[in-house]
Amino acid sequence: MTFAELGLDPKVLQAVTEAGYENPTPIQEQAIPHALQGRDVLGIAQTGTGKTASFTLPMISILAQGRARARMPRSLILAPTRELAAQVAENFEIYGKHLNLSMALLIGGVSFNEQDRLIDRGVDVLIATPGRLIDHFERGKLMLTGIEIMVVDEADRMLDMGFVDDLERIFRLTPFTRQTLFFSATMPPEITRLTEEFLSNPIRIEVERPSSTAETIEQRLCKVPATRRDQAERLKRLALRALINAEGDKLTNGIIFCNRKRDVATLYKSLTRHGYNVGALHGDLEQRVRMQVLDGFKNNQITLLVASDVAARGLDIPTVSHVFNFDIPIHAEDYVHRIGRTGRAGREGTAITLCVPADDKHLHKVEELIGKSIPVVETPADAMPKDDEGDQERSSRRPRRDSERPEEAKGEQREARRREDDLSREERRRSRRRGGNRRNRDDENDEPVIGMGDHVPAFILREVVFPSRKASDDQETAEDTEALDAA
Repeated sequence: MTFAELGLDPKVLQAVTEAGYENPTPIQEQAIPHALQGRDVLGIAQTGTGKTASFTLPMISILAQGRARARMPRSLILAPTRELAAQVAENFEIYGKHLNLSMALLIGGVSFNEQDRLIDRGVDVLIATPGRLIDHFERGKLMLTGIEIMVVDEADRMLDMGFVDDLERIFRLTPFTRQTLFFSATMPPEITRLTEEFLSNPIRIEVERPSSTAETIEQRLCKVPATRRDQAERLKRLALRALINAEGDKLTNGIIFCNRKRDVATLYKSLTRHGYNVGALHGDLEQRVRMQVLDGFKNNQITLLVASDVAARGLDIPTVSHVFNFDIPIHAEDYVHRIGRTGRAGREGTAITLCVPADDKHLHKVEELIGKSIPVVETPADAMPKDDEGDQERSSRRPRRDSERPEEAKGEQREARRREDDLSREERRRSRRRGGNRRNRDDENDEPVIGMGDHVPAFILREVVFPSRKASDDQETAEDTEALDAA
């Protein structure tokens, strides 16, 4: 089947052809005809199968007729992350370039004023993250009563990020007569409940079983034998560099996923120090910096991108050759999305996961989810010798503990310490005899201090002058005389 047989608007079809696409993917082939008929669609497909085009192409064709009103968008696309929302906006610009449709992107990290100006002029397509959309609504800048088509993309990621309550609120703010297109890679129970409550007799399209991985991706598992937890991160960095070097020319570019933001920063600095062309991407970066890094990676200015799970979805870069899981994801579903950044649109890709013994429980959950074991490959030979050398080098620099010294040396060491203690105690006694006070004592069990020595307070040393007895008697006699005269 070709796109020409799906019933798309001729101008949309022209844009698709100019983009170089001829045949739809299975999810596009099944979802687009039902969406064009106005039916609610529940699409379940693994990442990288073309879900974005499954809703942007029919949406643009439907919106080709009509006109938007101020502050009342005609359609709404919800995405969990800024990167995914920006990716959808790029697809809209590509497929809708021959139609006079307006679009606004509402994401965090961008000025409210610019977004308000776009909404005030009226937009046909509103692409937003849930949080920023609700911010605009609560400020009175946006009305959702004119929504004709509503799309929820990566719904399971919405659940992971805690957007379920916001999602339910947005559903209730839109007209019940809307058409809803709901797409997800997995279907946890909470997402199933949402679809049953807010979708009206949807067409369920499931091109692959939930949480499956593409057959075009070669998966490998590299076990790093880190027996000590404090060595695990260093050994994994060493193994990662060896794996990158072993891939050679086959690695054109790659994404390296870490679980924590601080690990992204640490690994980025390490790879940069070893001469790799690398960039970093995580949620704490400013939106401007995040977009610059993504553009550099897409334009092949950056070879390796170290990222958190913020990049696990929404990155549609067809030429990504490798994905490295520096950390096994805590949530098994994230593994499916991570490796889905490679092997897209039928291309071949490679996904390599590093695993230390402490990660075995997370590895078991991943393999249980995908329904197969990940083939284990040997740790690169040039990783471990360097590690041994590093251990020997650190051992030579580290002072030897008493437990590592010969018995004779231990005895000499103890005797020297006793002599030092005796000298210190005697010196303290001498200091106190010379006039040390109680506050200078270092040992509460030593002999008590007697007297004040040379440190007598100044007020005690002051001379006190007492008036003579005769002078006192004369004064009293004068006072009595004055009293009698007054009487």
